[in-house]
Parts: sequence; C-alpha cells; structure tokens
Amino acid sequence: MSSENDVPQGGHYDVHAVEEKWLPIWESLDPFRADDAAVLAGDRPKFYGLTMFPYPSGDLHMGHAEVMALHDVLCRYKRFRGFEVLNPMGWDSFGLPAENAAIKNDEHPATYTYANIETQFTSFKKYGLSFDWSRRLHTSDPEYYKWTQWLFLKLREHGLAYRKNSPVNWCPNDQTVLANEQVLADGTCERCGAEVTKKELTQWYFRTTAYAQELYDSLDDLQDSWIPKVVNAQRNWIGRSEGAHVSFDVEGHDPITVFTTRPDTLVGATFMVVAADAKLAQELVAPERAQALEDYLAEVRKSSDIDRLATDRPKTGVDLGVTATNPLTGEEIPVWAADYVLADYGTGAIMAVPAHDDRDREFAEKFGLPIVPVYAESDEEGSQPYDKAAEVSKAIAAVEANGHGEGTVNFRLRDWLLSRQRYWGAPIPIIHCPVDGEVPVPEDQLPVELPELRGADLKPKGTSPLGAAAEWVNVSCPTCGGPATRDTDTMDTFVDSSWYFFRYLSPHDSTQAFDPALAKAWGPVDFYLGGSEHAVLHLLYARFFTKAMRDMGLIDWDEPFSAYLSQGTVINNGHKMSKSLGNGVALGAQLDEFGVDAVRLTLVFASPPEDNIDWADVSPAGSAKFLQRAWRLSGDVTSAAGTDPSTGDTALRKVTHKTIDEAAHLLDSYRFNVVVARTMELVNATRKAIDSGCGPEDPAVREAAETVAILLSLVAPYTAEEMWERLGHEPSVARASWPQVDPELLVEDSVTAVVQIQGKVRGRLEVSPDISEADLEAAALADPAVVKAIDGRAVRKVIVRAPKLVNIVV
Repeated sequence: MSSENDVPQGGHYDVHAVEEKWLPIWESLDPFRADDAAVLAGDRPKFYGLTMFPYPSGDLHMGHAEVMALHDVLCRYKRFRGFEVLNPMGWDSFGLPAENAAIKNDEHPATYTYANIETQFTSFKKYGLSFDWSRRLHTSDPEYYKWTQWLFLKLREHGLAYRKNSPVNWCPNDQTVLANEQVLADGTCERCGAEVTKKELTQWYFRTTAYAQELYDSLDDLQDSWIPKVVNAQRNWIGRSEGAHVSFDVEGHDPITVFTTRPDTLVGATFMVVAADAKLAQELVAPERAQALEDYLAEVRKSSDIDRLATDRPKTGVDLGVTATNPLTGEEIPVWAADYVLADYGTGAIMAVPAHDDRDREFAEKFGLPIVPVYAESDEEGSQPYDKAAEVSKAIAAVEANGHGEGTVNFRLRDWLLSRQRYWGAPIPIIHCPVDGEVPVPEDQLPVELPELRGADLKPKGTSPLGAAAEWVNVSCPTCGGPATRDTDTMDTFVDSSWYFFRYLSPHDSTQAFDPALAKAWGPVDFYLGGSEHAVLHLLYARFFTKAMRDMGLIDWDEPFSAYLSQGTVINNGHKMSKSLGNGVALGAQLDEFGVDAVRLTLVFASPPEDNIDWADVSPAGSAKFLQRAWRLSGDVTSAAGTDPSTGDTALRKVTHKTIDEAAHLLDSYRFNVVVARTMELVNATRKAIDSGCGPEDPAVREAAETVAILLSLVAPYTAEEMWERLGHEPSVARASWPQVDPELLVEDSVTAVVQIQGKVRGRLEVSPDISEADLEAAALADPAVVKAIDGRAVRKVIVRAPKLVNIVV
C-alpha cells in the first residue's frame, strides 16, 4: 500500500491525490465502527461523543465544517486513549427547514431532502470524519418515525401528552403554530423571521411543566460540565419563582386565583387585571361590557407577546364591569382586561399593586385607579426596617388562615406545543372517533406513514395538507369499528431530535426504539457539541424526554448529556456570512483550493472552540504550508519502525514527551487550538534538531515524527495517514495508541527566571527548577546586569516567585 506510486516523494505532494487515495482505504478498513460487545462486556471504557445532526436543506457549509472538525478532535483522541468510542451521525430530515427549502426549489420534500442527504453524506466522507456510518439514520424514514410515534403514545399513556384549545403562537409566513421557545425575543419566528401573532386553536402539547422543578434543580449537577451561559439560559427559561396563590371572591362567579411573588403587598392591591385573550375574561365580563371587550380583543390579537410585554408600550384596557374582594382588606376592587398580562402565564390574571409595580402604576394613572402604598419607597433600601421575608410569610399565613390562598412555586416554563399544520413531519398517531373520542393508533399499526401527495400543493395555507388526502384521513375506529378520521397535524421537528441519540444505539432494530441494555452500557452521552442557538429549545426538550423515559422504566439515567460545549460561529470581515452582504465563503471552494486537511487545521487552530472565527483573519494557505513541512519530516526518518527511542537524542526526546504530556491536558480541557500550536512547535524542534546534527537515523527523530503523525491525525487525517505510512506502519494511524510519556523526560534541568526592576525585564537567569526563594533572590541581586540596572539605588522590596520570577522595587 505504498504511497510512492500515488504521491510525489519530494518536497511537495498533491493534496487531492492523497484524498482520493485514502478515502477507499478508510472505506475498506472501517476503523471507527463502535463495538457494542466490548462495552457490554466492560472490556474497555466507553465514550459516547455526539454532535448535533444537520438539516439537509443544502450542502455542508463553513459552520458544519467547524463543528465537525472540533468534534472529531475529541473523538479521535478518546480512541487513542483506549476508549471504545461511539461517534454516530444522521440527519434531522423532517420539519420546516427541509420542507421550506423543498418548496422554494419546487420539489417534493422527500425528493429534495434525500438528494441533499446524499450530497452531505459524500461531503462528510470527503471531510475525513471519524463517524460510525453503520449507525446512520434519517428522522424522515418510517423506520425512525415509527418509534417517534410510539414514544408519543407512551407519553400520552403516562399523562404527558394531551390536546386542548388555547391561544397559540402563529407564524403567518410558515402558516403553522410555534412553541413559546420558537418565538425570538423580538416577537419573530426563529425559523423565518416573520412577526408572530396569536390564534385560537386546538393543539397537542407535551406536559413539560410536570418536570419543571426537576429540570430546574438538576441544572446544579450540570453547572461544572456545561458552559455557564447555557445553564443560565435553561434556568432563566424555566423561571422558577416562589410566592403564593391568592383567590379573590367575585359575586356570581368562581373566585379569581392569581400567583404573586409579593403576597406582602396584598393590602395594596387596588384592582385586578385579566389577560384580554384569556377565557376567564369572557366568563367574567358583564353583559353590558361584552362588546367593548370583543372590540378590544380584536386589537390585542394583532400584537405579539413580546410587544405586549414591552415596558414602553402605552397601557390599554377594558373595565369588565365586575368587582372582586381583596381577601385581606375586604374592599371591593374593579376587574379589568388588559394586554400586558398574558393568558398562558400563571393563571392569566394578576392582582395589581400600583404603588410598587411600574406597569400597574402606569395603568392606574391612565385610568384613574387608586394607588395605596404598603411600605415607604425607602424601606427596601434599608433606611427603615422592613423584613420582606417575614412579611411575605405573614401574608401567606393570613390568606391560608382565611381560606383564600396558599404558598406555592410558579414557573415561567409552559407546556410544549408540538402540533404543526405542515406536511413534512411525523403524523400524530391519533384517530378521532365521534363515539370514542381520541383513540391511539394500535402499536402493530405503526408507523402511520405519510401519504406521498406527489403533485399536491404543499405550500403553507394554515391547515395541514394532509387533510386533503381523503383515503389516508378516513379510517375505521380501532375501538368501535365505526367511521373515524386521522389527526392531520404532524409533529414539530424538535420531537425527532429530542430522542435521536437513543436511536443511534439500535438504529436497525425493528422491534424496539432502542435496546435498554445498550442504553445502560453507552448512556448517557459523554460529550455533546453544538450551536448556542439550541441552548433552550433542543436541550430542554431532550432533557424532558430523558427524564420521562427514565420514569417509564426505559433507561436508568437522569440527564442526556454529561458535558456540553457550544462552538462559535464562522464569520467574515466581522459579520455573519450572508448573500446580502456578499461575504459568504463557500466550503467547497476552500476545500478545492487548499484541501480538507488545511481547512480543518485552520478551523481548529483559529481560536478556542467557543469563540467566533473570522475567516478574513485566518490563513488556510499557511496551514497547507505547515502540513507540507510536517509531511516532509516523515520522509527524513531513516531508522526502522520499532526502533527503541531511548538511545536517541535526549534534548529532542524531552521536547517530544513534554508535547505529548501537555497535549493530553489541553485536549481534556477542550483547548484544541493550543494542541495545534504545540504540534507546530514539535515540528520546528524536530527540523532544528535534524539541521543541527541530530541525524535522520536517530531514534529520537522517528519518535518525534510518529508523535507528530498521531497529533496531526486529530485535525489533518490525510496528512497523518501519509506520514504514518511513510514511517513504515500499516494503516490506519487512527488505530494507534496514545504515546506513553516517560516522567523522567518531563523533569527540567533548568528553567529561565526573569528578573524585573520596577516592572521592566533587566535580566534572565538559568536556574534549577527546585531553587529556593532565598537562593533565587540572592542570584538575582548578584547578577551583573541587575547590579548595573540598580545603579546603587536602595532596594526597597524584592518579590520572588520561584523558580521563574524576581521583581525588584528600588
């Protein structure tokens, strides 16, 4: 398998010839297939590495290139360290991104999606990634979504999936509902950017709120292994707050219950506000005020939740013509409907305390409502005694005593709305029968496959295109046998991605979603890498699924991802790449010009994984030149493979072993860019040693070159394979072991101590690594260069940090 017939052996080689050479060899060797048996038997420690799978809405781009290169570094490293590595890949092929791209290109979603999958698959293979392709999956395959539907039914069976009518987020562009998490902070759709409105619909939900407390509490266990900003994003979205539920009597109606974090201000509640679009407003409104509420509600529905909560928005509302009784003061207070209260937060109603809430104050001032202070404005600043905690407890005790409230905990988190009025998704496996109501599709009839609808207009119209497929929709009820209809909504794509990491364990098992024994052996995922844009949506839903599946007895672990890291973004000239700015960088063009290894090396070397990379500031051409230098190094080695390195040049061996030792620590802490820097330094040190008289036959040169090949295989697999082969080894370098470090070679004979006077470097001393502070101070003060710099001035202070620093103050 010599490279001599394929690649020139001089000072330059053809990177594209190297790529064409190794792709079929890797295909035949299949070095990255995970061995389930080895993990089940406990023969080797396991490492489940996962990167977010892509939407197949086009070929791979620079963002894919970055995240895949970073992820590959860690998975290859773990394999070198003796772990059995599971590193799977598939496609998130259902959902809006793929469907919208297909419609835009005037193709059927299945045709367009699977063509793109094959394009991306070819690109992935060329990119030299260490995926176990035997576990490849697509969420749009019936073999996959059969189990998505099965999990839906299991969640429903356990009371975690239900259907209800309520105001929902509506995207007028995509013509479908959105979960709260899919509406951006500016009130727009996170998919297309359209302004989101409200619509009353009957939809399917997952009861994520059933796990709100645990989802919140278990973030403490992830604090040290997930990046802080993601933990904080999860914590803020769940939004736990302690307070009380307080009920206000209303004559002729059921009491109104509100949640408040400040029950101590209850005596200052001078009116109540109900969300204008809440069912409660319709129930409470006096007959003579009903039309005014209806007119107002028509205006409210034109605004997004974000608009309604804006602090600078003028306050509007309608008096509902009824009063409620303050449970502590006994006073009758008016009940209003307004837009600054949301129907799906808390109970959809609030007690308004205008003296101590800015929004309530603005509303009271506009409509002439009373403002009654509970405490002086300065109380909470400490100028007057006001024990807030004590007053809160006292108020809760008071409403509990008179039967009008209780202490409680509230969450910002709402249940997950999963229905979509679109075609390209997993059909919801429910049959609607006029006699038996909602009937689950029997398990032996799963999957409920999508009808092809070839030639049908699939553009979004506000209702599901599946409704037009009469033969598919009209079925017999599984319970009574009478005429019934299928549910025509499909599931949100985030349902598919909430459990895909389980399916990787048993991707071809037709009898179960996954093998519980393999879940126990491989789970949870040890390391997950993905975009920060999923810090709330995907991660929260995957955590919910995991906890629910644990409670169903399917798994025995609590959290899906033990460690999580989000990578930065590849930008250009300081801006996100876009067609409108004309600053896009085509991955294919970069690969054609510089080769796979140079692009991968550039992306890993550019910055720490979590930072952005500005393509205008990096040099794939420089990376290509370095790889040429490293490759040439392997051709200079003349000692035989297997030669004992212990007889080689000690100075070079020290550099090599220090590099190996540092690289391990750096890789364990995800400082991949510094590992590349250390590899470059080792190449330079080896070249310098050769040029300084350490001949190519010296075993230390071979040891250094082999170390370079192993380190480079993390980021530049083609170059590494060429080096490994030229060094006389059988492929693949990926099957090698991490080089062993000789501790004696890590001991430094001397270190350079820097001597500063008034903060400026005035001398350098070569000293023993274990020199004492007293001896280092004496040596510094006796150094001729330091004596000259002091020039007879009195030494006021000497700060010593042995063995590397002396700072003299004169």
